Amino acid sequence: MENLVLISAKEQQIRIEKIKAAMLQQGIEAALISSNASLYYLTGRVYSGFALILAGADAPIYFVKRPVHLLADTAISIRKPEGIPGELQVRGVELPQTVGLELGRLSYNMAERLAKAIGRAPADLSAAMAMARSCKTPFEIEKMRMSGLKQERVYRQVPRMYEPGMSDYELQIEIERTSRLEGCLGQFRVQGEDMELFMGNVLAGDNADAPSPYDFAMGGAGMDPSLPVGANGTPIRPGMSVMVDVNGNYTGYMTDMTRTFSLGSIDERARYAHQVSIDICHALQQMGAPGVEAKALYEKAEQMAAEAGLADYFMGHRQHAGFVGHGVGIEINELPVIAPRSRDILAEGNAIALEPKFVIPGTGAVGIENTYIVTESGMTCITNAPEDLIALDK
Repeated sequence: MENLVLISAKEQQIRIEKIKAAMLQQGIEAALISSNASLYYLTGRVYSGFALILAGADAPIYFVKRPVHLLADTAISIRKPEGIPGELQVRGVELPQTVGLELGRLSYNMAERLAKAIGRAPADLSAAMAMARSCKTPFEIEKMRMSGLKQERVYRQVPRMYEPGMSDYELQIEIERTSRLEGCLGQFRVQGEDMELFMGNVLAGDNADAPSPYDFAMGGAGMDPSLPVGANGTPIRPGMSVMVDVNGNYTGYMTDMTRTFSLGSIDERARYAHQVSIDICHALQQMGAPGVEAKALYEKAEQMAAEAGLADYFMGHRQHAGFVGHGVGIEINELPVIAPRSRDILAEGNAIALEPKFVIPGTGAVGIENTYIVTESGMTCITNAPEDLIALDK
């Protein structure tokens, strides 16, 4: 038998209190957690089942379907969610009137089953969990720093992976191989309706301008219509940029980093746009502090792009993304969202990926992306690979 909870009691209590505080803001008295990301946040592992947090109780109650070897003082083995009320009754636990479910993540069928099991209309717990997870603990930040260091080591090796005649797809395979050997878990958790991605994007030349169905900063046609994003087999030729935005999940907590490489001499406008991207990142890093409105960062980035005469190419060309940054952690798209209509306010402990990118027709995508931690004195970068355009043909 094995203990279910893998994080320390102190660390877990910090997270439980954050969840309870977010529940209280929404008038939720009990939270029945079910998504992989939220169970991992609460326990340090993914399992099939549920966790119940009661506002008036110190410890969660765990309901485990699989794996069967897990053990905790409050763990209860169940076969299906309909067994939860009976197990609570045996233990003298009564559910309060307002019970929250992660309705934004559950299938309609499972939401209906759980609603019937708890015997009342559920509240939506999704926003409360997103808010609780948005401010990382020191333990989580250290995991992200470790991911950042490993991701940086991979990116520094990219020029050595390139061989003349390669396509974007072949280069991506080499980057993925190196990432896995460095310890990348391969898992790329994306929260959202039908957003899918493998281990990231490597975009060569005008493939970066191919619109994607997803709200990603950069698209790409992909190798097959079943996954219409990313590398499409474009041969890497002189005059092209190659944008690398690959998986940074080495610890269960991801960093997000983009660097741009080039083959031969590329268009001067593309070089200029790349420098503007660096300048925007540095400017936003100086602005970012607890209490700053997320939309103010977007407005600053948009203003700088317009003043540089690059508005038409900012965050895409044929299709534009509606943001310039996003929270990151267990999933690649967490709170806060750096977008024009965002209501988010930066807070200490936020982990934010800023990605002011440009697509220059005839050359490809340029720009950088870094992951930053919001501290009481500003934002600290934890993805520190070189930011300048990097030649593949050194």
